[in-house]
Amino acid sequence: MSKPTMVLLHGVGLDHTMWEPAAALLADRYTLITPDLPGHGSRPPAGAGTTLADLAEGVAGEIPPGSHLVGFSLGALVAQYLALHRPELVATLTSVSSVCRRTDDERAAVLARLTTAEADFAASAAASLTRWYEGTQVGEDWVRRTRETLSANDVASFVNCYRVFATGDAELGPALSTITVPALAVTGSDDPGSTPEMTHRLAAALPDCRSVIIPRARHMLPIERPEALVDCITTFIGEHAHV
Repeated sequence: MSKPTMVLLHGVGLDHTMWEPAAALLADRYTLITPDLPGHGSRPPAGAGTTLADLAEGVAGEIPPGSHLVGFSLGALVAQYLALHRPELVATLTSVSSVCRRTDDERAAVLARLTTAEADFAASAAASLTRWYEGTQVGEDWVRRTRETLSANDVASFVNCYRVFATGDAELGPALSTITVPALAVTGSDDPGSTPEMTHRLAAALPDCRSVIIPRARHMLPIERPEALVDCITTFIGEHAHV
């Protein structure tokens, strides 16, 4: 019997390797597809004017119909876009550390981070590492790997993709109620950017969505808390998709 397919979509400035801790726990149960988003990893830089549609269409061809989509941060917005515009590809939708319908203050904060990235990319990357890992038990090897992945970005490409991350939730917000596939929204209790409040907003906006808050965790759940993340994803899929 063939294994169901799960697609793992990474966050802005990262690449598919961020999924390695979680993927190691999933590979015995799922056929895993871990593409690099346009502008990331092995892909060419993303040009000016890149849109959420561009990022989604850039990976859609790698996703078999009826896949379980799991998106992290920017990848969660891409997954939501695909669930909205390419529903035949999506059996279930899991949004990890996702933003949703930012408030005015939340939008001002992310636009300020975009301005920092445009003016001083090194400072932007350092601030990201602090937000993601400060106070966690993540080993130095993963912090170093994340730093190297961020530092390897083409700066203009990163800025173009970060702008999508900063604005994509506003684009998706009005249409979330039309996404009808079973959905899960999960974040860390201590995530300062993709907050528990945002995850509850997302769960309330989607017609068939539950929210899970993982205690004592920050943003990088696939690296910081892979066991807890995989447990809630597989439990959700088992209950809602009868896998």
